Amino acid sequence: MKCKYACQTADHQMARRSFLGLTAAGLGLSAFAQPAAAKQLSGADQRVLVIFLRGGLSQLESWDPKPYTENGGPFRPISTSVPGIQISELLPHTAQNMHRLSIVRSLNSKEADHGRGLYSMTTGRKKEAASEYPHLGAVTSRLLTSANSPMPGFIRVSAKGAGINTRDAAYLGAKYASMTLADGQTPPNSTRAATLTPDRDTARQQLRQRMSDRFATRRRTAETEAYTYSYDQAAQLMERADLFDVTREPLREQERYGKHDFGRHLLLARRLLENGVTFAEVSHSNYDTHYENFEYHIEQLGEFDRSFATLLQDLDERGMLDSTLVVVMSEMGRTPRINANYGRDHWGKAWSVALTGAKIQRGTVVGKTSDDGTAVVDREVSTGDLFHTYLSAVGIDSRDTIDVNGRPMPAADPAYGAIKELLG
Repeated sequence: MKCKYACQTADHQMARRSFLGLTAAGLGLSAFAQPAAAKQLSGADQRVLVIFLRGGLSQLESWDPKPYTENGGPFRPISTSVPGIQISELLPHTAQNMHRLSIVRSLNSKEADHGRGLYSMTTGRKKEAASEYPHLGAVTSRLLTSANSPMPGFIRVSAKGAGINTRDAAYLGAKYASMTLADGQTPPNSTRAATLTPDRDTARQQLRQRMSDRFATRRRTAETEAYTYSYDQAAQLMERADLFDVTREPLREQERYGKHDFGRHLLLARRLLENGVTFAEVSHSNYDTHYENFEYHIEQLGEFDRSFATLLQDLDERGMLDSTLVVVMSEMGRTPRINANYGRDHWGKAWSVALTGAKIQRGTVVGKTSDDGTAVVDREVSTGDLFHTYLSAVGIDSRDTIDVNGRPMPAADPAYGAIKELLG
């Protein structure tokens, strides 16, 4: 559902510049970072799934209800599968999976702008004019993707827009950039042209390889390596195009997740993660409810709730939850105060995220907000703390550095640290 009342900022629309990395077949797949070789995932492999609720989910209609208060709104809290923990009645299926989930209710991101909030939540850093930091997906792809993985490390599934966004990788380089699948479709330029025979295609690839090898002996750079690797991995991907087709799942599975876009995209993300993708992101829009907040959250969370609960059960039953970090985030929360249009505006001072899997303690709530929801009153958490926690949950030393052309770069902002109460 697209909320017609969303604030009309450029951050709500897919910016063309986000996909300037998309070109023809090989270069368009330059995010395929590693040499190609088939490998079956084992339980020891660590993966990350981010579910991004775009626009700014209301914490009061989801993870941190404030019933019977001036700011609380019309919905009531309900009990969950963990005694003593309650969430909004708009999430009945998720409530029955609370033993598989944890909530941070004390996030102060200090950002109430879509663009800056998105950046801070996904990089663990504040936006600075002279610096670009890599997205969580690029960092985990760099540190976790197997050297012989046939799949790209960082894939986004979105309702629209397709291609490579090299800005996500920042100084880590094009190898670790994100690839977006428009509406969960097979990546562009990943099928052989109908007019090209397999033999002719092989001959072309052999010629390309000879030319690339000759070029590499004279002018080898990180960019040329990414370009060269992309062809090998693209060839592997062409042979596995069926992974992107969720209709290959049993009809019952498709119906459990939901045949709406969000359900299909979550099911696709699960298929990708269990077949070698390190980091997947699924978007659900639009939570920017300046008007009619309650009506829109009924509809939006109605889609989210059942599909998300199905995913949690699925990952657990398949033995994937212990090795898959799942994070539900937005770029900000919503104001406790209800405005004159029955909406909630932008709010970054006291809001919530939910997470589970990997080394995250489950059935836990960290932090507390005031009775009116306007401030954090216990265990304030920053986006930098969350970033450290995400890395630690998948076995990465968040205090370590990443070698970037001989220069050590902190994996996470050293001014912050992991939320120890969440880590098992």
